[in-house]
Amino acid sequence: MFIEYEETPNPHSLKFLPGRVLMDHGTAEFKNREEAESAPLAARLFEIDGVTNVFVARDFVSVSKSESRDWDEMKARIMAVMMEHLSAGLPVVHADAAQDTPEDDSEIGRQVRDILESHIKPAVAMDGGNIEYVRFDDGVVYLRLEGACAGCPSASATLKQGIEGLLKHYVPEVIRVEAAS
Repeated sequence: MFIEYEETPNPHSLKFLPGRVLMDHGTAEFKNREEAESAPLAARLFEIDGVTNVFVARDFVSVSKSESRDWDEMKARIMAVMMEHLSAGLPVVHADAAQDTPEDDSEIGRQVRDILESHIKPAVAMDGGNIEYVRFDDGVVYLRLEGACAGCPSASATLKQGIEGLLKHYVPEVIRVEAAS
């Protein structure tokens, strides 16, 4: 097994590509070892000093590090843990760890989710992250940034200049886009 990695726009996150499907549906994000109890791979990655976030998607894992750590010290260790774990056939996440998009049966909610799925999520995934629809409230779309996108220096520009403009164009009811906490 060979695991590749890619840099992301977030200097504190790398995207690791094991060349296989890791999750059949949804995504899972873990901000500490306690949250990662339902994800054996993420729990092992949190044993590496400096790992601050693990995001698991269909075919990649984004790992974020603390500012005080250097990628040169961490990359090889992360790839070794992933290779050992996946080669042994151990589970990546348990079924209850996947986070599915919240349901919003409103017409505007469906329109926003459709645009996210078709136009935005593929581009965000290429950068090692994910964007989830949270809710639409009084003209404001609330979105949650995950993986390499969370904490990225360009995240607010992406939300305001890219995503907000696209959503306003296709869904006139959208006044603005905000990051949900």
